[in-house]
Amino acid sequence: MTLMISFQDQFVLVTGGTRGIGAAIAKEIVTCKGNIIITGTSVEPPPWIFEFAKQFPNQTIDYQQIDFAKEGWTERLNEIIGKYQKISVCINNAGINIVSDIRKVSIEDLRKVLEVNLIGPAMIISRLAPLMAERGYGRIVNISSVFGIVSRAGRSSYSAAKAGLIGQTRACALDLAKDGILVNAVCPGFVATDLTRKILGEKGMVEVVKRIPLGRLAECNDIVPSVLFLASEINTYITGQILVVDGGYLVD
Repeated sequence: MTLMISFQDQFVLVTGGTRGIGAAIAKEIVTCKGNIIITGTSVEPPPWIFEFAKQFPNQTIDYQQIDFAKEGWTERLNEIIGKYQKISVCINNAGINIVSDIRKVSIEDLRKVLEVNLIGPAMIISRLAPLMAERGYGRIVNISSVFGIVSRAGRSSYSAAKAGLIGQTRACALDLAKDGILVNAVCPGFVATDLTRKILGEKGMVEVVKRIPLGRLAECNDIVPSVLFLASEINTYITGQILVVDGGYLVD
């Protein structure tokens, strides 16, 4: 048996796909012959979109602006899905993390974190599932976090959202199994992104690395293969599962 990941003739939605893990996933999907629609909060698309559009002129490579933390995003989501009704793969990657002690967390920040990390994916799946069911095929991968399983001080909002996304993944898998739609989640550990550096600082990153058995933070491309496998046609029998990609952090 020869296994080769391909997204040829498929339309793939990647939320939060402008940078970091989302961008790495989106770029690899394009190289696997897929058509991608990425979302982000900026009005202007990321520069790499134009570069990839030149390299792969026969594939759809589109950017759609949407901010899940602002009012009106559900209407914007309906517009995007209305334009791309052939979406058969969805990677719910958009997320934010507002660090705050539970004694100081504001209800506005809590709502924002839940809206982006939990409510957004739920509504996207709700809108896409009927379209996928019509074709009898769909793959959904939610990007959760090890903080949905364990936590750290100041992460009450983020952990609540990411733990909720794990539960949501399992429930959606049960709801959609009979329609040929597989729903799974990937939980990255500490990834060397701008957001991680901003939150941890250089000293904090050094301390975290000491707790990771593999001795380093993950790069974005360390997360991509697991996501692509679960999102591809190669995955035919895995649903409702949570895959941790953390360099052994949770085992230590």
